[in-house]
Amino acid sequence: MFQTPDNRENLSLKLSEVLDDIGINEQMVMRRREMQTLKENVATVVRRFLDEFITIYILGSQSEGTTTIGLHSDIDTLYCYHDYNIIQDLSEWEYDKDNYFMIQDENTTPGYCFLQLLRHDRPLPATDIPDKDHITDRKGRILLKNSKKIDLMCKGAVQHGPSIAKHGQHLFYDRDLVLAFPCKSWPQSASGWLERQGIGRWPTQQVKRDAASTPCFVVPTGSKVSVYPELEWRISTSVAERCIMFNLNITQIRCLVLMKMILKSFLNPQGGINLSSFMCKTVLLHCIENTERSKWKENNLLTCLIFCLLELNRCIQNDHCSHFIIQENNLFAGQFTPVTKYDLSNILSDFIQSIEQMILGIDIDDLGCRLQVKLNIVPQRAYDFPSSFEIREENSFDNNYKFAMELSDMHFQILEILNDEHNTTMKQSVEILVAYSKIGNWLAQDSFHLILPFLFTTHGTLLASYSIGENNQVSPETMALLLNGVNSDYTSGRLKLASVLYCTGDMENAEIILRHKEQTYHFFPVLPVCNCWENTPPQTGTAEFMSVCTKQSIKHNTAFCVRFIRPEINCVPHELQYEMFRSTQDDMTHRDKTDDCWMDWATVDSLPFLYFLQYKVYGHLQRYLDQQQALNKLIKTIETDENLGHRETALNILGQCMEQENRPQHALKCYMLSLGERKRNNAAKYHICRLLSRVLDDQ
Repeated sequence: MFQTPDNRENLSLKLSEVLDDIGINEQMVMRRREMQTLKENVATVVRRFLDEFITIYILGSQSEGTTTIGLHSDIDTLYCYHDYNIIQDLSEWEYDKDNYFMIQDENTTPGYCFLQLLRHDRPLPATDIPDKDHITDRKGRILLKNSKKIDLMCKGAVQHGPSIAKHGQHLFYDRDLVLAFPCKSWPQSASGWLERQGIGRWPTQQVKRDAASTPCFVVPTGSKVSVYPELEWRISTSVAERCIMFNLNITQIRCLVLMKMILKSFLNPQGGINLSSFMCKTVLLHCIENTERSKWKENNLLTCLIFCLLELNRCIQNDHCSHFIIQENNLFAGQFTPVTKYDLSNILSDFIQSIEQMILGIDIDDLGCRLQVKLNIVPQRAYDFPSSFEIREENSFDNNYKFAMELSDMHFQILEILNDEHNTTMKQSVEILVAYSKIGNWLAQDSFHLILPFLFTTHGTLLASYSIGENNQVSPETMALLLNGVNSDYTSGRLKLASVLYCTGDMENAEIILRHKEQTYHFFPVLPVCNCWENTPPQTGTAEFMSVCTKQSIKHNTAFCVRFIRPEINCVPHELQYEMFRSTQDDMTHRDKTDDCWMDWATVDSLPFLYFLQYKVYGHLQRYLDQQQALNKLIKTIETDENLGHRETALNILGQCMEQENRPQHALKCYMLSLGERKRNNAAKYHICRLLSRVLDDQ
């Protein structure tokens, strides 16, 4: 099997070069893994801040680094709810908690279990059905139905087996959200894997120990061949599997990527067959386990791929593919009809017979075209595909910018639940997170360093708004919070601080902050970041942003939109306060209750807000030449910046500046342009009515 002809060895090397060019190399794989790990840590921090005892795990292709831009892999996100205690032994029972005993007997499918409810006061079976989520089986056991997941589904999601799919969100990856409960201990059904040893002596004992130390879960789905599909919960070792994947070499990763491309291009082009990339990954792991490690190298890539495809075909023909860790769980059970099996097997056999030619026909990431150029079948000029440098840039930008959007979304979630009665709760939550951040072994330090500045700023502005409303002063403690938040990103934290200073009448210090930001803004590759609504991605100025790492790009290269929730109203210039009341009763019927909650806030892009604040501050300081320069810069930014997410808001504050300049016709034009950007839920309607009323009164 592993005797490689010379032509196949040459093709393997060229194929490895192509995969390197499209981003399947050690550097990009590590960058994807680091970014997704950082993202899951930050997401968990936010959940803890929101007082939700949830740990988030990002799994699958994105976190493993086994994908490309052209594969369009979604993100598999597991939400682990720690309110439940899933046990295999009664010694693991905990007092006054929702304890469930895992049952695996003749009625459960291998790899699945029932969850029997136990009493809260002692480790004994419960005798009363607590709610509609439970049922009594014929043995008198009270079992938890896996339909429990329906109560936890998020808005706009679609159910697919154990996961909830979120599709079509602009600038975000598609997501599969898996809801899970943690097992107290490693599943007994997985213990055999710890002792199993294949030809390749892989995974090593150390890798197995590391994998066995990771949490496992039960997820709410039954087997397709189950007699009781509504009662079964699948045992998941997905974090352990990620640990295993992190120990693959680059040839093994490339082999999996090729299998995914073949699956998407030839075996399942329309997405209607139950053959999945997870099944391909499982086949690969079995092949690695049962071959010598020395075979998995670049000049042997094609032979390794053929070996994996032959094994996949064997699994299809036998209707059996063992889960890599829980071996008695047959992943193919009930997945394929006889006709589907026959068709898949024939397609695979034909593909393997002419694999060299078939690979040349893979369109994903221009793989086939790139390989033809490498093999000198066609000249480079025959195709116009991105260079390897451009691919690396696109990958880097994709990682960094989408992470920034995710961070913006997490900040959005925090603001969504805050109001004026949450100040004490927020103070306690921030203090807890600060304490955790100093421990260093709870979550990655970078996670805290990224999210805490946003929390400091929001906490500071909430307190400042209350103080300004009381006595127009801000305490030193509040100012310290605001100063701790200035490095949330390049602009928004400092602009909120400048806005607080403006609202308290401290024009001199506000001017210093604004002048410094304005002087340095265009010396750095700063990109606006806004996920309040489905705006367009940045069009210009991305090159430098692509080349820096995620944490640096957030701190120094992103300008988040500036958000003020209603409890912060006293920290907002009155011209911007109108944005908090933009919706008429009719407008409210055209809003989404969750996604459009930002319409009750004052939200504005950083650069227009900077120039607007300068206009106001210079006016108070009677520096009229500087004031006019700031106004001209505000006008130019609105006219030329393609990346504004809140252009209608920028036009509204510009219109009010025009009114202050006694230029009502220009003000009216600004408001009309604003309505052109957003016809509903726009404060421009109020401004137009107010302006026309004033003009009529003057006449």
